[in-house]
Amino acid sequence: MSLDQNLFTLHLTQHKDHPHVVDLVDPSGVVHYRKQRILGIPEYKAEVYDPMSESLLITASAPSATSKAKILELCNPTLVVEIKYTGTLSFKWGFKWEDHEFEWKREQCFLLRKPDPPVLVAITKETTGRLKSTSVQILDYNLNRFDIDDRKGLEIVILTALLTFQDANETLHTPEGSHESTPALSRKVSGVAPVPHPVVMTMDDRPPMPPPKPAPKTGIDRIAELQAIKGDYNEITIDDEGSVQDYAQYCSNLLQDDAMLFITVKSDEAEHVPKVLQVVEETKRIRHKAGLSEEEELHQYVLYDTIQSKKGPRRINLDDDGKNKNKYTPPNSLTIHLSKISMPELQPKASTPQDKTTKDGKKGWWN
Repeated sequence: MSLDQNLFTLHLTQHKDHPHVVDLVDPSGVVHYRKQRILGIPEYKAEVYDPMSESLLITASAPSATSKAKILELCNPTLVVEIKYTGTLSFKWGFKWEDHEFEWKREQCFLLRKPDPPVLVAITKETTGRLKSTSVQILDYNLNRFDIDDRKGLEIVILTALLTFQDANETLHTPEGSHESTPALSRKVSGVAPVPHPVVMTMDDRPPMPPPKPAPKTGIDRIAELQAIKGDYNEITIDDEGSVQDYAQYCSNLLQDDAMLFITVKSDEAEHVPKVLQVVEETKRIRHKAGLSEEEELHQYVLYDTIQSKKGPRRINLDDDGKNKNKYTPPNSLTIHLSKISMPELQPKASTPQDKTTKDGKKGWWN
């Protein structure tokens, strides 16, 4: 793109003695800015100086030269500006300065005024058929139309952004492995090029690695996970997995919730009935040690043999001589309610002579 010969122009010139240094020189030969890329470090870093005072003006940094976001840190006073790659198929980089938004598009930088048309504030010159900027102009007459307090700081940011684009293009077109052995700017400074490059794949363009698989949960966390899978919150089903202590601590934690009036602890199979008793006793022991049992007494209601046996029809031994009639048979299921409030509907009913002769459907309560 042609430049206006009547406007102030800076030429991008590689330093003759230091191949990793680029000077921004006016037509009379005066150096206005000097950029030096810091080599020998894993990340990308470049610094822009005032060549007269040798004072640092701004630092550009990123994980790599081809990163899609770079941090520009101005000095005296310190101010951080982030430039981001916002294009898809075309070259676009955006950044904010004060109350305005700016966007670099290949050879042009615009001040955005949505919904109004953008205003051109900077322009570069590229050699024919190559992505290599040789000159840049800041269009002061357009910038002066807007309320910008730090006009000099904005100029430094616009120019530094352009210089980082050149470093990215240089990195993309440098053969792999030659970056460490040859300074990044040992040749002429490259021009602005779209990032990412359509052919070269960089680390920033590769899909992210999937996160590591989380470790399996254990202890109380595993008990909570099991109850969530079953869809129960205050109804705890005891099975083989999980220790008595973990189940008891989980039950105790539930009862500490003011909104939790009661919990139900029940067996999954007949062989888990003893474990239910152990969990309930351990829960009460934990509350007693914490002094909670004195402040809030728990009511306990028990139901047993509420689940029909899954082992088929009952087998009657006709040859039974009556010796085993009084032998204790453990219940096939057990459900215990631990409640902060009285639950009359679960209170045991008064026994009757008929209840004493009933052999099936046994119900009762323990204190």
